[in-house]
Amino acid sequence: MDQQTAHRRRWGGLAVLIICLLVIVADNTILNVALKTLSDPQRGVGASQSQLAWAINAYTLVFAGLLFTFGVLGDRWGRRRLLVAGLAVFGTASALTAYSQSPEQLIAARAAMGFGASMVMPQTLSVITNVFPPEERARAIGLWAGAVGLAMAIGPSAGGLLLENFWWGSIFLVNVPFVILGLSLMYVLIPESRNENAGRPDVLGVLLSIPGLVLIVYGIITAGERASLTDWDVYGSLLLGVGVLVLFVFHESRTTDPSLDVRFFRDPRFSVSVATVMVLFFSMAGIIFFLSFYWQSVREFPPFVAGLLVLPAALGQMIFAPLSPTLVRYVGPRALALAGVATVCCSFAFYTQIRVDTPLYLIIAFFFLQTSAMAVVLTPATNAIMSSVPPAKAGAASAVQNTARQIATAMGVAVLGAVISFRYRAGIEPTLDSVTERAPDVDPAQVRAAGESIEATMVLAQQLGGAGEALVAPAKEAFVSGLHAAALVSLCFGLLGLAVVWKWMPREPPTHESNDRTAGTS
Repeated sequence: MDQQTAHRRRWGGLAVLIICLLVIVADNTILNVALKTLSDPQRGVGASQSQLAWAINAYTLVFAGLLFTFGVLGDRWGRRRLLVAGLAVFGTASALTAYSQSPEQLIAARAAMGFGASMVMPQTLSVITNVFPPEERARAIGLWAGAVGLAMAIGPSAGGLLLENFWWGSIFLVNVPFVILGLSLMYVLIPESRNENAGRPDVLGVLLSIPGLVLIVYGIITAGERASLTDWDVYGSLLLGVGVLVLFVFHESRTTDPSLDVRFFRDPRFSVSVATVMVLFFSMAGIIFFLSFYWQSVREFPPFVAGLLVLPAALGQMIFAPLSPTLVRYVGPRALALAGVATVCCSFAFYTQIRVDTPLYLIIAFFFLQTSAMAVVLTPATNAIMSSVPPAKAGAASAVQNTARQIATAMGVAVLGAVISFRYRAGIEPTLDSVTERAPDVDPAQVRAAGESIEATMVLAQQLGGAGEALVAPAKEAFVSGLHAAALVSLCFGLLGLAVVWKWMPREPPTHESNDRTAGTS
């Protein structure tokens, strides 16, 4: 496909990239509504709490660990080629996941889905950078960011709808037709592009990045599961991962053909934007993840209704992400980012006051404000990251942005999950002790497990019958108390992001001319 044809078909190509995004990002959230079903031996696969956690984490671990590698390989081997291969792997693994017969098969298939997704995700941004001229790039990235937000929000609602009408495997099998549609349009609308002057392959750099990222993500996830940093495999993974990444940075600063040119971080547009993305996704991920438990376990809504309550997030993203480039032109990136992060902080402050019976319209309104403000910030931040590097290095820059987001998301769920777990355990244990004293036949191990989460407590309450009714209200109060603590931590990180933006983000957007000067061969 020649450059003129690619330019003419660029908006159709963007639609194909959005299809890829919808199916991959939605899969990050769609599993949350099926956790209870998957734990049922008859309706699901009889997965334990730990196995359910790894059904989620296997995807995240492989996805985050390989994003940078495939971003670099896309620049070198061809971005469309990686898109096609990744979609094929993702679609095949989705079908295998849908027909898993055991928790172990489910976890393995989810890891394969993460492998395919890591091939696709970084290519979407790098294709946009290479196809769209600088004056249209911010708008295209705004639509890309809106698609990410839409996918995050529709995952739970689509999953709830499918679970109410079909078997649990349908939430994965639904990916297959979208993958087929994307593959069928790929060669018509997406041009091939690569870095024609890539130099020698940076094999050592790529080999160092994989274990470094995987070890850090594993340590974060495991620390969140156990609510502890004291286990040797947790702190060992974190320390070793950091050590490997330090070696990676040292190597990249010395080699003549680096996979990641560390000089990118000298540009405040790049470094401050990456930091802002990480802070916002850390703060947001845990809150959104645990709000789904608030809807289902505290407010007792069915999965489909709980999923629908996430749709305001999609509406906010869809409206404000495409509008963000226009707002940047009027007020500048720094002022817009300050307003957006401040609004996000206000939402976190509201979550510290949420109750078991807080009116739904208030929660929905602040949820809408939070995601709208994030869309306003993330679109110019993403554009700043991509516009501050030559187009030939777009895959590496895209991979840095996506890797930062994934690590921050894993950290948010893990750290805020540990905060909620600690507060929940402290709040529910006195009630558990008093109730189980009147039921001496209950297994002590089951009682200990019931103190780990509100879902486990509710299962025990059902088994105890009438005596278990005394657990329900305290369990809900204990969970809400944990949610308050998590929101307070998120607020602190949001304020940190506000300080970073205030101090270091440039006041003016990059000019088209400066973008053109950074252009490389693609």
